[in-house]
Amino acid sequence: MDYKKITETPSNHNNLELMDTQTILQKMNEEDKKVALAVEKTIPQVTKLVDALAERFAKGGRLFYIGAGTSGRLGILDASEIPPTFGMPHERVVGLIAGGDTAIRKAVENAEDATQQAWVDLMMHDINDTDVVVGIAASGSTPYVIGGLEDANKNGILTAAITNNPGAPIAKIADIPIEINVGPEFLTGSTRMKSGTSQKLVLNMISTALMIKIGRVKGNKMVNMQLSNDKLVDRGTRYIMEGLDIDYTEAAALLKKHGSVKLAIDAGKQ
Repeated sequence: MDYKKITETPSNHNNLELMDTQTILQKMNEEDKKVALAVEKTIPQVTKLVDALAERFAKGGRLFYIGAGTSGRLGILDASEIPPTFGMPHERVVGLIAGGDTAIRKAVENAEDATQQAWVDLMMHDINDTDVVVGIAASGSTPYVIGGLEDANKNGILTAAITNNPGAPIAKIADIPIEINVGPEFLTGSTRMKSGTSQKLVLNMISTALMIKIGRVKGNKMVNMQLSNDKLVDRGTRYIMEGLDIDYTEAAALLKKHGSVKLAIDAGKQ
C-alpha cells in the first residue's frame, strides 16, 4: 500500500466519552464544516464526469454506481431518486451494492471482498460501452469496487471513482478520479460520517447536473417529476401557474390533461 489511508488516521479529538453532549455535537459540527470545502476542490473532475455522462446519455447510455456498505447505499439512494425527481426510467441510473439488495439494510459478511462480483452484477444489466461506471469507496481499496472498475476498463467502458483517500487504488484505476480529502473522521475510521457526507454531496452534483444538461429541468424547476402524491401535484400546479402566469384552477386542469408539468407548460405556450 503506497498511499496514506487518511480515513484511518486518528481523530483530531480525543476522550470523546468524557465530553458533554453539547461539546460532542459542536466538535462534530466543526469537522462537518470542512466537508463542503473539500468537495469544492473536486469540481474540475466532477465537471469532466458530468460532461462525459451527458455525451453518453444522448446515445442511450446509462450511469452505474458500484460500492459496498455506506458507499454502496449512497449510490443506491442517489439512483433511486432519479425517477421521481426527473421522470427518468429506473434503468438509466442504477445503484449496485456488494451483497445485493439484502446489504441495503443489513451488512452481508465478506461481500465487499468478492472481486469478480461487481462485473457479474453489471453484466446482468447488459452493460456496454455507452455506459459509465462510477466506483464509490471511502477507503479506495474495496475489492468489489476495484474488480468492477478493472473489468469495466477492459471492456472499453468509461470509469470514474469517488474516494476519500487521494492516491487510493480506485483513483489510479479510474479514468476520472474524484478524490475528496475530508481529513480524519470525528470518530476514528467511521467513514459514514464526513466521508459519507462528502460522497452524498458529490453524488448530488453528478446526478443533478447531468439531469440539467440533458434537459430534464426547466429554469430551476423539476418539470419532469413524477406526480405520485398530492403534494407533488400541488407543486406541479404551482410550477405551471408561474410558468404560464395563470390561476391555480386553470393550471390544475392543464396538469390533469397533459400528465406532466413540462407537457402542460409546452401546451400552454402554443
